[in-house]
Amino acid sequence: METKNLNTNQISTNQINIDKSTNDNRVVLSCIDGSSVSKAVCDYSSWIAKKVSAPLKLLHAIEHSHNPAVSDFTGAIGLGSQEDLLNELTELEQNRGRLLIKKGQLMLNGAKERVCMAGVEFPELCQRHGSLAETLIELEEDIRVLVMGIRGEAHEQEFMGIGTQLETVIRSLHRPILVVNTDFTEPENIMLAYDGSEACRKALGMVASSPLFKDITCHIVHVGDKGKDLLEEASAILIKADLDVISAQLSGSTEEVLAQYQTEKHIDLMIMGAFSHNRVRDFLLGSFTAKMLTTTQRPLLLLR
Repeated sequence: METKNLNTNQISTNQINIDKSTNDNRVVLSCIDGSSVSKAVCDYSSWIAKKVSAPLKLLHAIEHSHNPAVSDFTGAIGLGSQEDLLNELTELEQNRGRLLIKKGQLMLNGAKERVCMAGVEFPELCQRHGSLAETLIELEEDIRVLVMGIRGEAHEQEFMGIGTQLETVIRSLHRPILVVNTDFTEPENIMLAYDGSEACRKALGMVASSPLFKDITCHIVHVGDKGKDLLEEASAILIKADLDVISAQLSGSTEEVLAQYQTEKHIDLMIMGAFSHNRVRDFLLGSFTAKMLTTTQRPLLLLR
């Protein structure tokens, strides 16, 4: 990480998306599908919604099929039977659509029951047609923080890498995104990877101002040889906000030493900025953000 000078006056809590504002009607948006982490997505969403006193919205997006049952069979079947077969295929596609809607409604109802049991009052249910990324872009102005799994149902068996939906969402949205990759554990400590960049200063301000992190120990970690002053200044901001702070200066390959520190210190949640440069090019070439998503074993909160 490159060390940069930190001006504590640059930390503005007015720009934080997870804040103390009682007039903020934006929602914690929880993306539900049939993946194994959906229960944990519900649990983390419930935890955030209760801690910041925000409404919770459960979303299920029905993707459009890229391989419709109805195709052009002209010339492949006889004229006499073509119309009957196409009618049958059309009915099959319509039934498939109805089943997908019903499946999504059942998942949403199950998610609603789970978050209500966790203490969330009046969660909103939302089912939309179209890609998840397109849906989230449309809803972006109403999102306070987004919670989604690292891989969707379609990529459930892929134990390495991240889902294509998540990649697109991270590149497209400018909202905090909590990426869930394991069962829920209420965080008792968090880790902030810090290099003094604009995204990291935003993350620092969020941690200092948000009720989400009260009574939680914050490990602020810098990778590099010249981070002492940076850590001292950042730690002072968190201490002033009455947080319990542990700072650490590490050396080595950034993603490797951060993952190792996270494991050794039993960190429950990691926070970092995402795509501070050319986000499309960085992501396609294997950016630091993508590497951390595939390396970490605990949820990762990304800020843009």
